[in-house]
Amino acid sequence: MSATDASKGDGTRAVRAGLPEPVKHEPTLPGPVFAAHFHLPGDPTGPYTYGRDENPTWTHLERAVGELEAPGEDGVETLVFASGMAAISSVLFSQLRSGDAVVLPSDGYQALPLVRDQLEAYGIEVRTAPTGGDAQLDVLDGAKLLWIETPSNPGLDVCDIRRLAEAAHARGALVAVDNTLATPLGQRPLELGADFSVASGTKQLTGHGDILLGYVTGGDPEAMAAVRRWRKIVGAIPGPMEAWLAHRSLATLQLRVDRQSATALAVAEALHAWPEELGVRYPGLLSDPSHKVASAQMRRYGCVVSFTLPTRARAERFLDALRLVDDATSFGGVRSTAERRGRWGGDAVPEGFIRLSVGAEDPEDLVADVLRALQESAR
Repeated sequence: MSATDASKGDGTRAVRAGLPEPVKHEPTLPGPVFAAHFHLPGDPTGPYTYGRDENPTWTHLERAVGELEAPGEDGVETLVFASGMAAISSVLFSQLRSGDAVVLPSDGYQALPLVRDQLEAYGIEVRTAPTGGDAQLDVLDGAKLLWIETPSNPGLDVCDIRRLAEAAHARGALVAVDNTLATPLGQRPLELGADFSVASGTKQLTGHGDILLGYVTGGDPEAMAAVRRWRKIVGAIPGPMEAWLAHRSLATLQLRVDRQSATALAVAEALHAWPEELGVRYPGLLSDPSHKVASAQMRRYGCVVSFTLPTRARAERFLDALRLVDDATSFGGVRSTAERRGRWGGDAVPEGFIRLSVGAEDPEDLVADVLRALQESAR
């Protein structure tokens, strides 16, 4: 069986993705290769020449991610990076030049304003639009690249990838989708028309909160060659141990995503039924403003739920009252986390806005903990 076979289920692909052909007495997943250089007599040909350019451990992981992002597709390439921001930067700074225009989400990841400042310092015009309602359509004319984040972090708005990709391509623009919140098991941006699928592997992809990693997957050889060149120049490469741990973690991806998505929906429903109006957002909720679009392009809705408490003090009391949820940033881990996003100052959210990442705890226990903390914090 080929792990790239698109007819196989997500769990089968996740367990077998990127594994080499079996060799007697060898491990099914080879251990990490620690090497700065390789034996290289004669002309520098072959796959492995220097440790900043390629590594066998990366190769297995890159094949695995590619099989999840674009199963059964030939010509798709994946490159892994030291972090999600390294992956994001590789696309933006390899594809854009002074005088180009790029469209970024105005409600995206909190590091994007820093990226915007750097792009503008290089003479690149930056336009912004919110994710909801496909507002990017209004600012696409003349752009070189459209950057989509769907669902958006932390607001969980969703845009129509296929519609935006078709509109961008008709205007000659490339399309990149930040797929971090969805994971490849939630949506496949390349199938929906995007040129790049980019993600932080730090989050749910690896799922244990102990690895920094990013990746870029794309099907255009010229565009991906530029991304590869950027990685070589900047040296934003993952360590072999991180790459190996990430590949090991992929085997449980479908189990984790299914469990966390189901529990996230249960938490969202419980919050939605709470007597106070909390402004709950979760794309899987039938009542969510993004549900219709999300249901047309997503196969799973993710592990993050957001809601807003009336004040900063109430939000802090709520977080302090939780017993099964760690007060920590990031999301996607097997242990639930939550935080008041306003504490960072980079997101346009109310002071009482909570981003809750659902872990792998028993759903009944987690829902009970959240509701108890809500009740205690209201006193």
